[in-house]
Amino acid sequence: MTLRKKGKYWYGDDHNDLREELNRYSDDENYPIDNFLDVKCRCGSQHFKLFTDEEAGVARRKCVDCKSEHLMGDSAEFADKAACGQHECICRKKVFEISVGINRYRGEEDALTDGVRWLYIGCRCIACGLVGCYADWKNEFEGFEKLLRNM
Repeated sequence: MTLRKKGKYWYGDDHNDLREELNRYSDDENYPIDNFLDVKCRCGSQHFKLFTDEEAGVARRKCVDCKSEHLMGDSAEFADKAACGQHECICRKKVFEISVGINRYRGEEDALTDGVRWLYIGCRCIACGLVGCYADWKNEFEGFEKLLRNM
């Protein structure tokens, strides 16, 4: 569990390292992450292929073990307009662990609301350990817990 930098990239060993990198990235974007979810398939696997269209705000994951596909978050609402591309690591491998982070709106006295402002999808390459934010977009969803459950 040690995040380490090699050249301009960060590498890690598990979801905790991925979360640390997503925190760094989201802080730089001025929408720091308030809540995380480490994605897990119904079959128990944590290894996925990831497809996204940031313009449409759509993400889809495919489990490498049971082959099931799942639209993530509120992607079903926008999937008909999406042209999702598959993600690939710089090492040319396409299997990842995925963690999702969200930034929520603030209300009175800076209290967090249920409304989601920004969504981050982070990946850790199973082959080489590279961690990073692979997709992010503005996400106007009311009910952050439901959005995270749908990942």
